[in-house]
Amino acid sequence: MPASLKGLQQMAIYLGVVCGGGCALMYYYMQKNFARSGYYQAALEQLTSHPSALEALGAPPLKVHNIRLTDRNNRIDKSTAQIRIPVSGAMSAGYLYTTSVKDLSLNRWCLHEVVLQLRDGQRIPIYHSSANSSDMKQR
Repeated sequence: MPASLKGLQQMAIYLGVVCGGGCALMYYYMQKNFARSGYYQAALEQLTSHPSALEALGAPPLKVHNIRLTDRNNRIDKSTAQIRIPVSGAMSAGYLYTTSVKDLSLNRWCLHEVVLQLRDGQRIPIYHSSANSSDMKQR
């Protein structure tokens, strides 16, 4: 029994809505996964404890935006994580560039470097680890 055109149209619309909702849900969970990660949390803690960076942004309020999943600056593998976190305040906005190295002996992420780059090009160093990143990988 052939399917009617109206039935096929309804099925296509239904499948489109279900697929779109599934993609939106997957995107939401991926963003939540990034926000819960150790390298992400440690970088934001360093930013919130740096008064001159917060002043340059015009924070409080400090707004942390979702990272772009297609951004080539975001690279994460088993031992290193380099991410670019969009942040903004009342006066300015920019990106928080972070590099973290995984300490294999403790099984946790250790910050290596955090730099805030504002829209106007100003770079504010937030944190730089004194330990060599190759030493951290060997642990």
